[in-house]
Amino acid sequence: MKSARSPSSRALVAVHARAWLAALRRSAWARAALGALLAPVLALAVAAVFEPLPEALRGVRPSDDPSLRVLDGERRLLGDVRNDAGRLARGVSLAELPPEVPSAMLAAEDARFYSHPGIDPVAMGRAALQALWHRRVVSGASTLTQQLARNVVPRPRTLGGKLREMAIALRIEASLSKRRILEEYLSRVEFGPGIQGIEAASRYYFDKPAQKLSLAEAATLAGMPRGPSLYDPRRGTERVQRRRDRVLARMLERGWASEEAVRIAQAEPVQLTRGRAEGGAPHFVRALERGLLEPALRGEPVAEVVTTLSLDLQREVTELARGTVERIESVDASAASVIVIDNASGDILAYVGSPYFSDSARLGQNDGVLALRQPGSTLKPFVYAAAMQRLGFGAETLLPDVELHLPTPEGDYSPKNYDGRFHGPVRLREALGNSLNVPAVFAAQEVGPDGVLAVLHAVGFLSLDRSPSHYGAAIALGDGEVTLAELANAYATLARDGAYRPLRAVKEAKLSGGGSLVLPPRADTQAIPRELAVLVTDMLSDPSARALSFGRGSVLELPFPVAVKTGTSKGFRDNWTVGYTRERTVGVWVGNFDGHSMNGSSGVTGAAPLFREVMLAAMRGREPEPLAPPELLAEGEVCALSGKRPSTHCAHRVRERFVRGREPAETCDFHVEIAVDPRNGLRAGPACSHVERVTGESFPARYVAWAKSAGRALVPSEWSPACPGTEPRSSGEVGLSYPFPGARFVRDPSVPRASQAIVLAARVPHDVTRVSFHVDGRRVASEGAPFRAPWALTPGEHAVHVETSDGRASAPVRFSVE
Repeated sequence: MKSARSPSSRALVAVHARAWLAALRRSAWARAALGALLAPVLALAVAAVFEPLPEALRGVRPSDDPSLRVLDGERRLLGDVRNDAGRLARGVSLAELPPEVPSAMLAAEDARFYSHPGIDPVAMGRAALQALWHRRVVSGASTLTQQLARNVVPRPRTLGGKLREMAIALRIEASLSKRRILEEYLSRVEFGPGIQGIEAASRYYFDKPAQKLSLAEAATLAGMPRGPSLYDPRRGTERVQRRRDRVLARMLERGWASEEAVRIAQAEPVQLTRGRAEGGAPHFVRALERGLLEPALRGEPVAEVVTTLSLDLQREVTELARGTVERIESVDASAASVIVIDNASGDILAYVGSPYFSDSARLGQNDGVLALRQPGSTLKPFVYAAAMQRLGFGAETLLPDVELHLPTPEGDYSPKNYDGRFHGPVRLREALGNSLNVPAVFAAQEVGPDGVLAVLHAVGFLSLDRSPSHYGAAIALGDGEVTLAELANAYATLARDGAYRPLRAVKEAKLSGGGSLVLPPRADTQAIPRELAVLVTDMLSDPSARALSFGRGSVLELPFPVAVKTGTSKGFRDNWTVGYTRERTVGVWVGNFDGHSMNGSSGVTGAAPLFREVMLAAMRGREPEPLAPPELLAEGEVCALSGKRPSTHCAHRVRERFVRGREPAETCDFHVEIAVDPRNGLRAGPACSHVERVTGESFPARYVAWAKSAGRALVPSEWSPACPGTEPRSSGEVGLSYPFPGARFVRDPSVPRASQAIVLAARVPHDVTRVSFHVDGRRVASEGAPFRAPWALTPGEHAVHVETSDGRASAPVRFSVE
């Protein structure tokens, strides 16, 4: 049996070919027709030779401008950040895709992709005939390669633009493999407004990688590039489903899918499964994108990051913050922010800049975790840590909660407590626990603003970047601006026994070029001596120490030990509560992003309830470890009033903890026993034949005025006339506590002169019962306890001094009135 191409057949074909060529040479019309047909082809071939490969396709990977994908610690979606072109974009390789994905795409767009050189004459001819027959464009003729060319080199919608597109497509086919072309197409084509690449589309519409797409989902996405807006499923799925079923039918025709698989796929509804990026951590994602949380990633072309956040905790904290915002509306507050830190690693576990990101009325775009705000009393633990470190203070150290005046460039600074009262001598534990302002300012003044700032900088308060003189002793009350992130991490430093570790927001990152970065927890530095940090923790976790201001059983007491501190800034603009267990630190701020004041809300009423709820959520399922290692502290008994070792006369004693080796050595001298004359109750000298022994209190000069005004049980200071003593009088200093040297007062012209006055105040030993005030050498008042006298302001330079009834006098204090 002869084959179809026998020698005789080949000879016959050759004869006919020669005859056809001879006829062609004799016919000018035929030559012209052939030239007309070949000219465009030759022109495109020549153009393709001189057309360079588009720059976007010269790299080694597809889609070199990916968007940023942000995942939580378990690789669940937190959010997508669009690239510089405003798109969600993601490159992909065929190795990452199931076979259904490229097959569906070819069935939808270019079934002869593997057989044409970049342009498809068959498709072009079919499109031309359909257009002539229907008198409108029925189908396109662009190949997948032409669509890629149009994507990387935009063209005008003209005949010249179309021809250049075809030339570029030929150039692409000549330079790249079919596999690479298909990868570039799948990585760059638009699958909806602002959605570039099938990987980005798969995650956006179905919340899964393209590797896990089903046949129905692959066909759905494959149908979208024909009309990204037309087939956007967010506008409705009916049209999208019809387009998907046509793609599936073409796959069946080509043998790229079985009849059973197509039947099952066509039976599936088009169902979007969007992730919860909008309700996840939008402020956290934005801060990452802007390079505010991970300096190591600045300038890196990052495609994906695995963060430290816990999505479950994040969602719960967000809902808790929303509930708080609704609650605090009654005090004219509209915003709340929260951060949760894992103390061991420094990882950020939850980050709520605002629970209503899209609420413009609440200014929800503001990020309260990174906003600069006055921290109120929340800096006091670090002020006392500085005093412990530099001055040897301990929890038992006695601090003055009495009227205090400090000179500043702006004038007299006299701090007041939240309750408007003075409490006299208070132990540091009580001062911190009850958040008393005056003792904290006193401690800051004793340490010096530079010493306080040194500790604050060591624990991470980089926002406090002004000079020490700018802040002064008022830094103890939050006279500066810090972020909630800084504040919470400073408290996490205390939880780590004084070891500072920078916050970590990202565990690992994938770069757009294919590499990756692993970011381990950062190294720590000992910012506060360990034993001092442990003592601060012990005080902050002592509910008895804060009972005076907060009572017992308050919202600050949890089912497990927690070290906690509240704060309220000037004018009730900011409420804070920050605290920690051994495992977790929680920081909470509530207020208004526009800075206007709340109606009397304090840290314990505004922020503390949310702190409690978040801490309970953060510790759920965990068994808390002891807050402070007990081996670092010693314990003993002290006099509750003086903080010294109790004498036999101290009726009220308390247990106190000390840094080992720093136990108090002095015995209490505030409680004394003396002999009195029973005839008048005054001190009895040696000449008294009959005396009574009484026990009472005797205070240093600093506290005498307070003690007398508070009605304390003071021992008498005067001698009985019947039997005066021979002891020398008290050697305590006589002085003025107000005004301070160099003070400058300016009268207000809008206020009557008679009502403009200052109050002169004396500081005297306990045995003084009356003093006289002298201004410019003239006595202006004679007063007993609490040794104060008003003086009407008179313009000029003045000098004031005080004298006691027994002739002792203070040094003059000079001041001016304008």
